[in-house]
Amino acid sequence: MSFVTLYRRVLGLLAPDRFVAIGLGLANVALAGLLFMEPVLFGRVVDVLSHAQGMTRSAVWDQALTLLALWGAVGLSGIGANVAVSLLADRMAHRNRLAAMHRFFEHVIALPLSFHGDVQSGRLMKVMLVGSDNLFGVWLTFFRDHMSTFIAMLVLLPLTLAMNWRLALLLIGLVVVFSVVTGLVIQRTEAAQGQVERFQSRLAGNAQDALSNVMVVQSFSRLGSEARMFGDIVRQVLDHQFPVLNWWAVVAVLTRASSTLTTIAIFVLGTVLHLNGRATVGEIVSFMGFATLLIGKLEGAVAFVSRLVFQAPAIQEFFEVMDARSTVPEKPGALALGRVQGLVTFERVGFAYPGGNRILDQVDFVAQPGRTLALVGQTGAGKSTAMALLQRLWDPVEGRVTLDGHDLRDITLDSLRQNIGVVFQESMLFNRTIRDNLLVGRPEATQEELETACRMAEAHDFIIRQPHGYDTLVGERGISLSGGQRQRLAIARALLKDPPVLILGEATSALDAATEARVQRALKALMVGRTTFIIAHRLSTVRDADEIMVFESGRIVERGSFDTLVRQGGRFAELVRTQLAADPAVAA
Repeated sequence: MSFVTLYRRVLGLLAPDRFVAIGLGLANVALAGLLFMEPVLFGRVVDVLSHAQGMTRSAVWDQALTLLALWGAVGLSGIGANVAVSLLADRMAHRNRLAAMHRFFEHVIALPLSFHGDVQSGRLMKVMLVGSDNLFGVWLTFFRDHMSTFIAMLVLLPLTLAMNWRLALLLIGLVVVFSVVTGLVIQRTEAAQGQVERFQSRLAGNAQDALSNVMVVQSFSRLGSEARMFGDIVRQVLDHQFPVLNWWAVVAVLTRASSTLTTIAIFVLGTVLHLNGRATVGEIVSFMGFATLLIGKLEGAVAFVSRLVFQAPAIQEFFEVMDARSTVPEKPGALALGRVQGLVTFERVGFAYPGGNRILDQVDFVAQPGRTLALVGQTGAGKSTAMALLQRLWDPVEGRVTLDGHDLRDITLDSLRQNIGVVFQESMLFNRTIRDNLLVGRPEATQEELETACRMAEAHDFIIRQPHGYDTLVGERGISLSGGQRQRLAIARALLKDPPVLILGEATSALDAATEARVQRALKALMVGRTTFIIAHRLSTVRDADEIMVFESGRIVERGSFDTLVRQGGRFAELVRTQLAADPAVAA
């Protein structure tokens, strides 16, 4: 995206506030006109006074007072316009910064796992915060400080030609020098600043990675190594940033030199023109005022443009994330299902990650409502991927998955996932209270329903022992709780949601034997009347499943009840024998 296109899009984000933006534009036109009027009036006052000898005192006073009154009115109008511009620009920029953050957050959390698997969460946080702050800075400074400068250069500066075209050409030449030098430096530094921003994103990603795994960092004595890695990236940032800063320092020096030379040239040329009768003293004073005013504005504009260059890569990253599209788009007019019966069908389903090998191949089965199906097999066999397709975290590359006869691609994502409850193998908790974590799937649940679900999951007793009971903060990813406690909360969360379809991802793996037995009883009660899928490595947990499907290399190679598969002496029986020595309960 080109520099101009990028910032056209930045201004385009203000479309909901377009009437405010238009109002600010008109106010800035007025400001530019008022700024133009002040040196003109000053020059006219000087001319009146310089010609006072040929006029009566009353005539001089009348003209001078008229000009001074007009000058005062212009000044007061300028103050009022500045106040209005500042207030409106501030409010518009703040409002749209928060709106941009909200749109970014809403968009990112809806993107599929394929996106989040490739992009670090620390980088996304950096892109959202830095990008929205930069958008705010562009909107605020442009409308409050610099829009009037650009209007003056494009519209009002040519009007000086009508006053004295010779002096006006010096001012126009100054603007041309500013524009050419700034354009050349933008070309020189745009790509380099983009590289700097990529290193900044790496910096944020590495920091988040280390902080989120601080236990590993400390346990494996990685403090020095992680600090050195961070320091290496910092040095790369500086190595790429300094050349960019050098170029903009050159711009500052050249623009200051051009400003000084222009001021001197106006004075010298004005003196020559005055001696030849081609310029009045007032015109020279006016143009000196124009030069002083314009130089200050142009230096501010150059600083503004340099910030645009520095901010462009971060804003570009912001838009790149906003432009990311879901790999599981929702069809226009997709069907919103109510509570389903729970008939799940995989019809010759195949799946491969983009650019990867086949994970699933010709997977074909039917799960009748209320039945329990177990998916077993070695790691990487395709069990979890099949359940990811059921939640429509991905779409199959061939075949289809249906729920109550509806292709998942024809159903709204929200209504699909409302009908599915998941207990993950690794408990996933928010850094919020226990109550907030439990209410994730059913915000309207009562305290009584909350406690009932927690008692069934063997969680209520440990919850009430916490410092603030159900209102206790669990820490980031539930760090203040034990593994078993986190898992029991996850089970209670699924119980509370009360979905017709359940996915249990080795749901009791973090529990001791006694608690596991109690939770298994709770899960059995929960599974009654629901279609349940159990992803299992510990085969003792699937003994009572209605059907066991053995996955190998993405295919279902065996299926049947526990006892039937053991008697067949095939792949499942081999898995049972492998686990039997470590866990006698497998064959009990």
